[in-house]
Amino acid sequence: MSEIVPPEVRPKPVVPAKPSHVSQPPTSMHSSQGSGVGGQGSGGGSALLGYIGIDTIIEQMRKKTMKTGFDFNIMIVGQSGLGKSTLVNTLFKSQVSRKSSGWSRDEKIPKTVEIKSVSHVIEEGGVKMKLTVVDTPGFGDQINNENCWEPISKYINEQYEKFLKEEVNIARKKRIPDTRVHCCLYFISPTGHSLRQLDIEFMKHLSRVVNIIPVIAKSDTLTLEEKNEFKQRVRKELEMCGVEFYPQKEFDDDMEDKSDNDKIREAMPFAVVGSDKEYQVNGKRVLGRKTAWGVVEVENPNHCEFAQLRDFLIRSHLQDLKEVTHNIHYETYRAKRLNDNGGLHPIPTSAPNGTQESNL
Repeated sequence: MSEIVPPEVRPKPVVPAKPSHVSQPPTSMHSSQGSGVGGQGSGGGSALLGYIGIDTIIEQMRKKTMKTGFDFNIMIVGQSGLGKSTLVNTLFKSQVSRKSSGWSRDEKIPKTVEIKSVSHVIEEGGVKMKLTVVDTPGFGDQINNENCWEPISKYINEQYEKFLKEEVNIARKKRIPDTRVHCCLYFISPTGHSLRQLDIEFMKHLSRVVNIIPVIAKSDTLTLEEKNEFKQRVRKELEMCGVEFYPQKEFDDDMEDKSDNDKIREAMPFAVVGSDKEYQVNGKRVLGRKTAWGVVEVENPNHCEFAQLRDFLIRSHLQDLKEVTHNIHYETYRAKRLNDNGGLHPIPTSAPNGTQESNL
């Protein structure tokens, strides 16, 4: 009697392993089809048979974005002597203000508002960002300050116009240069009393076209009680005058955003101190301002709110500032411009004479 040989057992196909750098998400499939014979009902879910790789899309986007880099354009506005340039240098821990472009503090303040922009490429952790600082020296210092916000408003709208003209070109650039102002830091003098009428009028006009973030400069000149009372007074005055500062309530996407942004709105305006000088404190080198009674540490939350401003501006809301600029402020300008002119005709691809571009 011949021996019976059992049939060969074939191994099951091996499911491709997920890359080691990708964390394992829950795998499921949701059907949107109606139920049928032997089919699954609408909205049902079932476990995937193995790893597909959908979650790597985020990594693909990250790699592509890191290659192209980021743009961020910040405008600083306020009267002379409030440390605007110093604070921006402190925010980005590098010499990014107009001082690094040959500006001297001894220069005479111009009779009209003079706007200067300085661009730098800064890199951290392999991420490159083209940072443009738009400075408005001596704003509001003239004898006649009537409509003195108009040059600022004009500059902001000119950047929207540049972007719009690039968009309507037949042969558009693969990546349109973005010079639109994403954020305007408005520096409030630490008087401890109330806002100047000029401050209110400026923010009221500019909040319609740009993201305004008010900050109290040189807050170390105020006591804790004076600082808290001044912050509450500023918030109340801005609300009474209908001035909307970023983040605007109507732009909260969901309840989580609303909860996070409510905490930020309650803390604003941030009372800050800027310094690009280091001092030795408890064996550590810290950025600060030296006084007769000690060192005011810039990044110490017990001394000022600089760390809150930096985290809000750079670490949590930088991308949202850009999106609100594009989706709200720019779209508002674009719609009005196209409605007023019945549409824009495509313009030649060559840049007109007199156009200046910064090569980094």
